[in-house]
Amino acid sequence: MKINLDAGSSLSLTEQIVGQIEALIRDGRLHAGEKLWSIRQLAAEQQISRFPILEAYDRLVNRGLLYSRHGSGYYVADSVDLERSIGGVNPDLAAPESNQVREQFASPDYTLNLSIGLIPEAWRDVDGITQAIRQAMRKDSRSLIDYATPQGDAGLRSQIQQRLRFFGLAVEPQSIMLTDSASEALDLVVRLILKPGDTVFVEDPGYFNLFGLLKMQGIRLIGIRRLPTGPDIDVVEDLLKENKPKVFFVNTALHNPTGSNVAPNVGFRLLQLAHEHDFMIVEDDVFADFQSIPSARLAALDRLNRVIYVGGFSKSLSSSLRLGYLVATADRINRLVDVKVLTRLGGTRFSERVTAALLEHGAYRKHLDRLRRRVNGALSTALGHLHDAGWEVLGEPCGGTLIWAKFPGIDNSEVMVNEAAKLGIALQPGSYHRPNGEATPWIRFNTAHLNDERAIRFLRAMKKG
Repeated sequence: MKINLDAGSSLSLTEQIVGQIEALIRDGRLHAGEKLWSIRQLAAEQQISRFPILEAYDRLVNRGLLYSRHGSGYYVADSVDLERSIGGVNPDLAAPESNQVREQFASPDYTLNLSIGLIPEAWRDVDGITQAIRQAMRKDSRSLIDYATPQGDAGLRSQIQQRLRFFGLAVEPQSIMLTDSASEALDLVVRLILKPGDTVFVEDPGYFNLFGLLKMQGIRLIGIRRLPTGPDIDVVEDLLKENKPKVFFVNTALHNPTGSNVAPNVGFRLLQLAHEHDFMIVEDDVFADFQSIPSARLAALDRLNRVIYVGGFSKSLSSSLRLGYLVATADRINRLVDVKVLTRLGGTRFSERVTAALLEHGAYRKHLDRLRRRVNGALSTALGHLHDAGWEVLGEPCGGTLIWAKFPGIDNSEVMVNEAAKLGIALQPGSYHRPNGEATPWIRFNTAHLNDERAIRFLRAMKKG
């Protein structure tokens, strides 16, 4: 067996390597568990750089066709269905969660989407963003055409460094890396730490896009019940007796979808278990800026020993600018930068410069002051509407726009989805937020939209039966 590369081909070297290895697996000439050529060996044989080979192997790992053993090399995967994985990710694994994301964009404009995770356009600082765009273009016209540096704009990382102090997290700029979104940040972490067949703990309910990302990579998910005080520690301890997760993905503050915060005692115990059982924690904190009074962050308590912290600006600032960031030890950030370079090259310089301008001139701080007042007011109003209509809310959300609620006597929230559709309202069943899609009476509401007359009619209609 041999790889034959053509320097004159319209396909890049990476694409040629990927295609030929896929063909070898498809034809049965490479078998499950068989070791591939080392990167150094293949580079020497083909007289090419090692980088296109490394990128090709990385793509094949992410498609579930290969897996890597640290210090040993790359092998043909035997933990996923190779036949279905040929040509890309396993669509059967990814389809449910990807469809759930698509639904958010498929509703007609006149539909009231009560489950969407975004704030209304009127709550965004459009004028501030417009002014920041002008400032960025005057100071850095190359931001319109160039990549950002792989780790991200130094000025913006310094601004994020200052903001993290609000949550008790003291880090240096070299421990911060910018990404195109918080979702991309999670993807980079998954690529770096996990391989097909690994086990992870996730919250139940939790972030369905994360579930789809993990399943697409052939990762085994175990759901941990989310309580108003955080992950159910008793369940965690029981499951650790028989399982060895590599990572626990946790939404510490203003949890999606329940709006709850991890209590300090729960956070401390979770970190103790991470140390005792040797697993990492990925702390997803994309709603951090909605908090007026910060709660404890695992990354601050742990000082980034076993925690990788994920943040972003898409929820509070702009979903179009698409900007997130990772915070970890400098060594882990260096390795994450390597993954980013191989899969994305650089970041989006334009988004980074515009966001930096908003932070540098204080516009973002003023925007957050206004946004938090609106968010807190809408939360109070929404809780009143739900209480008056007889709904039950999980815990007592203390901020943010998300509420996890159910109506007594209804066992499956699909019933509410169908009733809402009759009134021109889009809802997502609570099963979307469960790792394995199990039916549940609970459903996610966005409090920013619950003051709409159509929403109030729906809440009352459920009460009338």
